[in-house]
Amino acid sequence: MRKQLVKTVEHLLELDERLVLLLGDIGVFGFREGFKNFPNRVYNIGILEGATVSLASGLAKSDLIPIVHTIAPFLVERSYEQLKVDFGYQKLGGNFISVGASYDYAALGCTHHCPGDIGILKNIPGMQILIPGTSDEFNTLFTETYDNKSPTYFRLSEKENSKSYEVSFGKANLLKKGNDLTVIAFGPVLSCLEKALNELDITLIYYTTLFPFDSKTLKDNLSERKKILLIEPFYSGVMFKDVISSCSPVPVYIDSIGVPIEFLTNYGESHEHDYYIGLTEENIYKKIQTMIDHD
Repeated sequence: MRKQLVKTVEHLLELDERLVLLLGDIGVFGFREGFKNFPNRVYNIGILEGATVSLASGLAKSDLIPIVHTIAPFLVERSYEQLKVDFGYQKLGGNFISVGASYDYAALGCTHHCPGDIGILKNIPGMQILIPGTSDEFNTLFTETYDNKSPTYFRLSEKENSKSYEVSFGKANLLKKGNDLTVIAFGPVLSCLEKALNELDITLIYYTTLFPFDSKTLKDNLSERKKILLIEPFYSGVMFKDVISSCSPVPVYIDSIGVPIEFLTNYGESHEHDYYIGLTEENIYKKIQTMIDHD
């Protein structure tokens, strides 16, 4: 997705003179052509994330369209106050593109993990949150929304789904209709659901826009048994309220497979963390079967 990020942003820089890219010492080599071709609109601010977000708000006040790009914990957790006050409170438009969440940079340890980004940002009124599952989906979503006059967070991943879908901002994709269980998948987790899709009678709804949440698609396609399983590649349970509210007043049984709220201190690669927390095809398949069998 990071390679697509460079292609998409550099293409839009050429088309739209209002765009300004601010880097936090991340992606500097990738954007080397951008620095050369747009020297007045591509800047490496360095390891000054809070100041970078505040600078971006000044650009937005000047009718420019800022893009801020760096690692998730530094963009979201370190700069939360600036995102909240300078963009949320001021109701300014801007684009914030992260890499590294939840634990894509697993070997760098917990300082570089950020499974809490979604839960944090959803507390900023007006913040829009997108989690594309492939490079093509990122290109579509960013091109569609970069000038939407709202603070917008794009959560990029080192992992990609094997297939891209025709995604649109604010709209979920119904991928399969079944009777026994509704599975809701967010972003790049669909590869963990292939066996379940082929063998089990489930409904699968795929979300690339988390906020604003598409309540209608869920409510219109809730499975007969009113059971819901969320597959969340971030802290587990973050989307519970939105899902339950969408189904109201219908009572539902809901569960989640996601990142537990704990520090993942067992160093290794990201797929090893997936195995440790159970975010794997085998474990998800077993969980789905258990929920279907349970009355």
